[in-house]
Order: sequence, then C-alpha cells, then structure tokens
Amino acid sequence: MTDRVSAKGRPGRAARAVLGVALLSLLVVAVPAATARSHHPAVAVALPGPDVALPGPDVVGLRGVLRTAVKRGAPGAMARLVDRGTVHRLATGVADRRTGRALRTTDRFRIGSVTKIFTAVVVLQLADEGRLVLDAPVDRYVPRLLNDRRVTVRHVLGHRSGLYDYTHDMFARSVSGFEAVRTKVFTYRQLIDRSLRRPRTTAPGGGYAYSNTNFVVAGLLIEKLTGRSVAAEYRERIIEPLKLRDTFYVHPDTALPGRHTRGYLTSGGSGSALVDATRQTVSWAQSAGALVSSARDLNTFLSALLRGRLTSAASLTEMRRWVPAGTGQAYGLGLRRRVLSCGVSVYGHTGAVQGYYTYAFASQGGRRSLAALANASNNARLHTTMLRTLESAFCGTRTAKGARRGTVLPAEQAEDLRP
Repeated sequence: MTDRVSAKGRPGRAARAVLGVALLSLLVVAVPAATARSHHPAVAVALPGPDVALPGPDVVGLRGVLRTAVKRGAPGAMARLVDRGTVHRLATGVADRRTGRALRTTDRFRIGSVTKIFTAVVVLQLADEGRLVLDAPVDRYVPRLLNDRRVTVRHVLGHRSGLYDYTHDMFARSVSGFEAVRTKVFTYRQLIDRSLRRPRTTAPGGGYAYSNTNFVVAGLLIEKLTGRSVAAEYRERIIEPLKLRDTFYVHPDTALPGRHTRGYLTSGGSGSALVDATRQTVSWAQSAGALVSSARDLNTFLSALLRGRLTSAASLTEMRRWVPAGTGQAYGLGLRRRVLSCGVSVYGHTGAVQGYYTYAFASQGGRRSLAALANASNNARLHTTMLRTLESAFCGTRTAKGARRGTVLPAEQAEDLRP
C-alpha cells in the first residue's frame, strides 16, 4: 500500500491516510481514468512504478559540468545527487562575489518555477479531498475570474489554458524589467488581468503553451478553496510533513532567511556585467515561482512525490498524463518529463528566477534525484551547460563517451531561459 504523508492539524487527514490508496482513489478524480483517456486521446499515460535499471552516475563528469558553468559566467554552481541512499555533494565558485564566500550545497536559494510542482501538489491534494474536480471550469470555484468556462483546472496545471504569459511583456528588457518590479507587490488578480488584456495563445484544451499565468490562477484557486494563504498550505501539506527545514514562501518579503547564496542577473550575453538580484519580492511570480529552498529539500520533495507519499496513486497518475512539450520533453500537471540521450526519462522541473537557475529532477521511482543550481540567470550558454548535469547524473559515463564522439544534446527551450 502506498503511504501518503499526512499534515498535522487538518481534520480527518490522518484517518484518510490510514485507509490508504483504495479510499483515496475514490476521492481523487473528476472522472474515471478510462473516461479521462477518452477526453484526451493524444495524451500518453505513464503509471508510477519502480526505477528501471540506471547507469551509475558520472560524478567526475558532473563536477566538470559545474566547473564549466562557472567558466561560462556563473559565480558559483553546485549539485546534490542522491542515488539509493548515497549522497554526492559538489560545489564550485562563490556564493557572494563581494565577500568571496564559497558556495555550499547547503545554501538556500530561490527555486523559480520548481515552485510549480509544489503548487500542483496542493491542488491535487484538494482533488483527493473532493474539494475540486480537475475537469471542472476554474470559474466554478472563482466566479468570473476568466469569464471562460472552457478553461478547466486540468488545463491550468498542464499549460493548456491558452492564457497569455504576462511575463513576456514584463521582462521584454531583462534588467530594466526586473528593476521595475523588484520591490513591487502584486495581487493575483492584477497579474491575471495583465494576461487577460492579451489574446489567448491557444484554444482552451489545445496544445501545451507554457505560461506563468496558469500557476498564478492555481495559487488563487488554492486560496479561494481553503480560505488560507498558499504559504500556509505549502507549509502544512508539504513542508512540515516532509520536514523540509530550508523551504520557505517569504513573499512579499525580499530577504532570504539563513545562509543562502546570492543570485546574479546577467545584463546581456555571456561576459556582461552581473546585477545582484538577491533581494526582490518575486511578487511577479508568487505561486508560479516564489519559493526558497535547498538542494537537500528538493531531493527529499521529489523523491517523496514520485514514490507516492504526497498524493493518492490516482492523482499521481493524473500528474503524469503527458502531452508533448518540445524535443525530448513532455508536460503533465505541474511536472516535466525529459528523455535524456541514453533513453532514460527523468521527472521534475527547471526554475529560472532573476539570479538563479535550478534543475530539480528524479528518476521514475524517485530513488535517484538531482538538485543543481547556478547562481546566475539570463545567460543561454550557461543554462545549456547546466542541462548536462542531468546527463551526468542519470546517464553516467555513457554521456561522457558520447560527448567525446560529438553527440549533440538537446538545446534548452526558450521558456526555460526566462523567469
């Protein structure tokens, strides 16, 4: 039986956990799995299962990738790799350019869009509790929010709503756009209104089109259904049950708590001046990208999620109902799948927020996980370099041999290079 982590203080949750997957499966979905497939015939379903046999990780190669990241403009880079209980901690460069303090794998940092997985988990837990239906219109729960009852909760979590990404306009000029919002505090509705002023990018339920607006909608949905802040829901449903001691939703405060790495925004291409972007509200993102965490906590979180400890089995299946999302990639509900050069699939998310770029991925069963960070952003060569951390961690020495023979790895998508 798959256990689900239960949070303290929520009436009835512990009892539901004891009843196990059989009961939770009855609570989870809007429609039976077979019906959902008929509604989404182009979507492949990958059921949770144990890890396939993976090549051993290439720790030497991983260290080399991090050093290359520093050569390509990051003040520092680090990775924490957990492989069936064995932990590899690698770091190079500095966390603070002014003081020269070394970057450590225990430093906290802004995780950007990795926040989207946390948000999706909370929404799926609400589905498990019968408080929402994935295939119901968002406007059922927040009346007249979108004025379009075709847009469902599922569409929002899967980037299939067609809602325009307001960050395109906000950060058309990287540094000046950032400085204009660095200390601003937005409401969810203000951000959503920015999107609704622009035409839809696709029809609701159409193809995948990445948009931060979707997860701002999801955050507002959480607050309307629970009557509590997303900070409280993250804390009670995920952070406290998993004992994530470095994970915080500090919005709208601008400071990172405790020991952390500073983040630097590149003002132009590689080699351009760096802007210290550490202190900011991240109010432009909120439930789409404002969490602070650490490599350890991201390893723990992804492993727990993929091992079925945070949602029912049925909700995890819905989360892994994939649609194409670019070369070698697919997207589920707040979760990305990447197919690496060796044929191994990994699951997680990238996170770009001014000053920080994060990779957080794990194997299918969650027994190998990688959290990697470069404390710089707006540098395409650096970001493409960090993609290779996945190859070293999950494909091992096969990647190194392939690279020497001239194997070309997939390029990053533009959506992964912006906030």
